[in-house]
Amino acid sequence: MKLPLRIAVLISGSGSNLQAIIEYQKQHPELYEIVLVLSNKADAYGLVRAQNAGIEHLAIDHRNYPDRAAFDAALQKELDVKQVDLVVLAGFMRILTDGFTEHYLGRMLNIHPSLLPKYPGLDTHQKAIDAGDSKHGLSVHFVTPELDGGPVVLQATVDVSPKDNAQSLQHKVHLKEHLAYPRVIAWFAQGKLKYQNGQAWFNQNPLEKPLQYEEIESI
Repeated sequence: MKLPLRIAVLISGSGSNLQAIIEYQKQHPELYEIVLVLSNKADAYGLVRAQNAGIEHLAIDHRNYPDRAAFDAALQKELDVKQVDLVVLAGFMRILTDGFTEHYLGRMLNIHPSLLPKYPGLDTHQKAIDAGDSKHGLSVHFVTPELDGGPVVLQATVDVSPKDNAQSLQHKVHLKEHLAYPRVIAWFAQGKLKYQNGQAWFNQNPLEKPLQYEEIESI
């Protein structure tokens, strides 16, 4: 794949992961360029982050479309016009249709705030606290039609303190997210990471279990 990789980042909120991806790109401009930031909310602060970084950005309000398929078709049109190599979901709070995920199968990543397969969906930090977990964390995975069910590439863990609430635990996870997500994007750009036969492959080998962030400094 020709470098730098052309990526689009889809957001719905503040865009803190987007900011981490922007900062990493500044340090490694040969690996990828962010050609578009898309949000389903016009007031998402992530759009301001994109503007401040001089990145093309666009809001497409899902409420203006009759159904998910029509909204996803509008997204797909914008992404394909930009000839995007990789779609990066960074706090994009929309469930995507099967048709959209199949179109970008192997070319779309998501970051989820739990150690999948634990706690797919929402409210993951509170769920971890309610379950009495001592460990919590994040998962970066390829996106497939199954919600939060695609093959996991990388996980990072944080300790859950008895004093933690959902907000403090979210903060701990966010700090790890900002380190982990740009790293996975870089691997994809470098050709180290691929989606093949329904699995994540790293360095030409299928991942039998997710890589652990705490163990990747030598990679």
